[in-house]
This record gives sequence, C-alpha cells and structure tokens, in this order.
Amino acid sequence: MTTPTDLVTMRAGDLAAAIRTKRVSAREVMQAHLDRIARLNPAVTAIVALRDPDALLAEADAADRDLAAGRLRGPLHGLPHAVKDTAPARGLVTTLGSPLFRDTVPAVDAPHVARLREAGAILIGKTNTPEFGLGSHSYNRVYGTTRNAYDPSRSAGGSSGGAAAALALRMVPLADGSDFGGSLRNPAAWNGVLGLRPSAGRVPARTDEVFLPELAVTGPMARNVADLGLLLSVQAGYDPRTPNSLADDPGVFADPRPRDLAGLRIGWIGDWGGHLPFEPGILDLCERGLAVFEARGARVEPLVPDFDPAAIWRSWLVLRHWLVGASLAPHWRKPETRAELKPEAVWEIEGGLKLDAFAVQSASVTRSAWWRTVCDLFERFDVLALPSAQVFPFDAGLDWPRSIAGRPMDTYHRWMEVVVAVTLSGCPALSVPVGLGLEGLPMGMQLVAPNRGELELLRIAAAYEEATGFDRVVPPLAGGPV
Repeated sequence: MTTPTDLVTMRAGDLAAAIRTKRVSAREVMQAHLDRIARLNPAVTAIVALRDPDALLAEADAADRDLAAGRLRGPLHGLPHAVKDTAPARGLVTTLGSPLFRDTVPAVDAPHVARLREAGAILIGKTNTPEFGLGSHSYNRVYGTTRNAYDPSRSAGGSSGGAAAALALRMVPLADGSDFGGSLRNPAAWNGVLGLRPSAGRVPARTDEVFLPELAVTGPMARNVADLGLLLSVQAGYDPRTPNSLADDPGVFADPRPRDLAGLRIGWIGDWGGHLPFEPGILDLCERGLAVFEARGARVEPLVPDFDPAAIWRSWLVLRHWLVGASLAPHWRKPETRAELKPEAVWEIEGGLKLDAFAVQSASVTRSAWWRTVCDLFERFDVLALPSAQVFPFDAGLDWPRSIAGRPMDTYHRWMEVVVAVTLSGCPALSVPVGLGLEGLPMGMQLVAPNRGELELLRIAAAYEEATGFDRVVPPLAGGPV
C-alpha cells in the first residue's frame, strides 16, 4: 500500500509512472503534497502564492479523468509543481519578490513554464526569491525570508532559494530555477539537492529580448540525477521565438545512465591559488567528494587557471550592471517606484548608468579571452571542479556576509565570486552535494563541462550519486535521518 509519505518521497519519475499506470491517482499525489506544504512550509516560507487547494484537487481530478479516457498529457502528467517567482506564469500571482508587482497576474507563460504545462504538470503556486532575483539569499518585502531546509535559522540561499528548500523538504517532486550568479548552484548546495546551470540557449526562457548576450539561464533542480534529467528534457529544446535556442533533441536527457569514471580527468580549481576565501571545512568537504571520483579511477589534478581572476570579476561587474541595470532602470527613473527598490537593485542600475558602449565591449572582450582559456583547459580536463559557495548557510536575518575568513566583501555578491567565472564561461555546471559540515549544514561542489556538455555532466553525476547515495539524505525537518 502506498502511503502519503511514500508519495512525497518517491522519485519524480517513479511518481509520474505510478500516476500514468494508475497505481495512484493524481488527486492522492496532490493531497499528499498539499498536506506536506501545510505542515512544513510555515517554518521555511519556500512555497508562496499557493493556489486554492480545492481548485488544485479539481485539476488533479481532471488529470485522472484524462488518463481514464486514454489521454496522457506528457511525462509530468499530474505532478504538482511550483514555479520560481521570477518567471511569468499565466493566472498565478507573479511578484518577482518586489512590492511593485505584489498583485501582478500575467496573462502569458514564460516559454519554460508553458512547457511544464504541456508536459502535464499542475502548477500549484510559486517559489520564493529575493527581489528581482538579486542576491543569493531569498528574502523580500512581499513574502519574507525563505529558510534553510536543514536549519530554519539559516538562509536557504538564492535566488532559487524557495525552489531548493521546497524540493529538499519534499513539498514538490521537482523544481525549476534560474541562474545568473549561482542562483541554481548556491541554493542547491545549501539544501542538499542538485542544481544544473545549462548552456546558454539550452532552455528558452524569455521572448522580450532575444539577440543580446545573456548571462542568466533557466534550468532544473532535483533530488536525484534521473529526475534532473527528466525535468531538463521537458525544459530544453528549440523555440522559434528564441533564435539562439539549441535544436538538439532534449529527449536524450530524460534517462541519463551512470558513466564509468575510470580515466575521467578532473581539474580541481579549489580556491584559485588562494584568490578566493572560504569558510573552514568547505574545501575539505569538496576534496572528500573528489576522493570518491579518485576511488573509482578518475584522475584529479589541482589547477590554477592561467587567467587573472580580478579581470574576470571586473568584466562581471560591467556586464551585470549593463544587463540588470537596463532591465530595472524604468523603475528607477520614476521617484515613486525608485523608493520601492532595494539598495542592491539601485546599485546595479546606477552602475549601469555610468557605463558607455565601449566599456561593455571591453568587458565582453575579456569574457571572450576567458572563454578561450576555458577551451584550452578542456583540452587537458574532461571536467572542472570548484566549491558551489564560499560560506555555509548564514543567519537568515542577515542580508549578505560582510567578510569571509577575515577578508571583507565589497559588494552584495562578492561572497559568491566562486560561481562567477563559470557563469562567464557559458559552460554548463552542476552542483552536487558533498556532505554536511560540522554544524550539520550542507555544501555542494560545481562540476563544469564543456559547452553543451549537459548529458555528460548528468552521466558523471549519476555515477557519483551511485557511489555516495546523496539522494537518500533527508533534512531533519522532513523526518531525517541524516
């Protein structure tokens, strides 16, 4: 007999199969997840804008009727899903974490949200995020602060913090997120789940501007590699409205098989020769994770890239000011809306206003030089590895860490510099869990593959999962043990 606990702890792929074969009903699955949300969400504020439970159960009943009539909607038929609150979702309150959009209800889905519906998912609400997705700590003045799945006194990370915490606590079977400065990787690491930043163009996510370079991408989060691949197979694929989207068959991601790790060449960047400060214990956990690869025949080599990391950071500041500032400038130009912007948003906008086109071009040239260096590195290595964050989850009452290991942080995102070089490379990166620190808080490690190498990343991570069993670790709040 399948219990409600079974329904929220099952792998998403297995749960979808159970609905598809009528071993359980979509109504039972929806009710089990709604009960879970009612019990655990008040402690963490991960799910926001939750829809009326009766309406959701009615939609689950409709999904069951479709199956009874032989109509399978898709691979996610009947699965409850909450969309990150930075993505427009038709009919759902979508605030972007900003008081300016407190009551906004879009009439049209973002492309990846439409694909979730087409695959049969039932959208139950949104997952919390910082204002406009800025910062790796999910707090805002609309819904409050999202708290860590392993310790609710700590941050869940961000900007996909609500997605990661909801996923870790088994409130949803899968989660979507976006990543500019680690927003899929940091919260995944801090909540003991997986977060995949895909290659640019892999997941079409917007249609308002489609030609300029993009640093933000949309991608999947999951508790195990098979589910991660399943969701990526739904999200990915060509969209004619997005000319730079990739036309590769997304179906290849749906069932990633573990690869043999013997001979795999891993370049361990670590702290970049001392350039990056870390809290004690983070590098040790990552090196324990790398030892798992070595035990199965992989070769791990310490690596300091032959490129000035300060130049990467300067390029990042300019490009982020340009892209973020341009999108938010209309709110800054009106005094009545400027007052509603958080300081970090104002800083990005005002930084962008000081730029000229030549500065943007220069920053892009630096990024291109870094890309060529990364291409050279992949002649020597199959995968690059770095920690997913420089600190463990911090006090949820803080806005951002002002120092790491005694070194001051000069911006609201400097403490996440470890993800920036990967973002600027454009390469896919997957954060895998590497265990718990001394205070029982999770950490993750970025595995980075050559451009468009998502399938190989999934296969490598599947082998690591098989060796470590990280997918069986459950937060104490969700019933443990850990």
